[in-house]
Amino acid sequence: MRIRWFISVILALVPWIAHAAHLSQPAGKTPIESGFDLLYRLRFAEARERFAEWQTTHPDSPLGEVSIAASYLFEEFYVQRVFTSEFFLNDERFLGGIAGHPDEKRKVSFNQANRRALELARTRLKSNPKDPDALLALTLATGMQADYASILENRQWESLRLIKEASGYARQCLAVQPDAADAWLALGAANYIVGCLPAYKRFIVWLGGMHGDKRTGMEQLRKTAEEGHYLKPFAKIFLALAAMREKQEDVARKQLSDLVAQFPDNPLFAAELARLTHTPPVP
Repeated sequence: MRIRWFISVILALVPWIAHAAHLSQPAGKTPIESGFDLLYRLRFAEARERFAEWQTTHPDSPLGEVSIAASYLFEEFYVQRVFTSEFFLNDERFLGGIAGHPDEKRKVSFNQANRRALELARTRLKSNPKDPDALLALTLATGMQADYASILENRQWESLRLIKEASGYARQCLAVQPDAADAWLALGAANYIVGCLPAYKRFIVWLGGMHGDKRTGMEQLRKTAEEGHYLKPFAKIFLALAAMREKQEDVARKQLSDLVAQFPDNPLFAAELARLTHTPPVP
């Protein structure tokens, strides 16, 4: 009797188990795609599981490793409240980085995954210099190194060198695959950030061959926000916060409304939309 009862319970649970498995990875999505979806829902550990799954079945692909690195960077940004108006609208923080220090364990994990992504991408480029996945991975990995150096470690000049390098990879990627809209994020972020620098710093980086323009940067960010693949939501929050800096509230409201509709369980997006909507008028 106990055995029959146990079997009947298991059979009753099968539909629920199948339903849970279906929810864990949306139908038609690759592990990379479902992993990024989890990232934007702030479920970082689950996202890393998806990325690791991809890397296991695609050991020569740099996309899994660069995605794992992104998960650690996104998590640190969330903990440090980087992608908030509180951070973006404060020039000291936006251009100078966080006041404290990043988590050491996440830092080690980020650097390890990012380094593996760079190695895999460079290896693939040796056999095919026009490999779009490798060029995109180099764009993202180098761009994240720049973000880490600038925002989390306050190493601004090293960050600017890496931004220039990432922009070069982005241009190569777009030349090979013009619809690789995620690559526009690196160019847009570079143009916007350099465009926000004080005049004397803009002059110094201009001497080094870098130019920045905030309007151009926002248009490039918009391309990823509208047509991006993995980084579309990331571009939307960047564009929204940049728009808030530029007093373009309609643009910010549109991007934040889209994010809240797509990710209602992300409190960061909801809080920024609420702040924008309910900000009291300036006396």
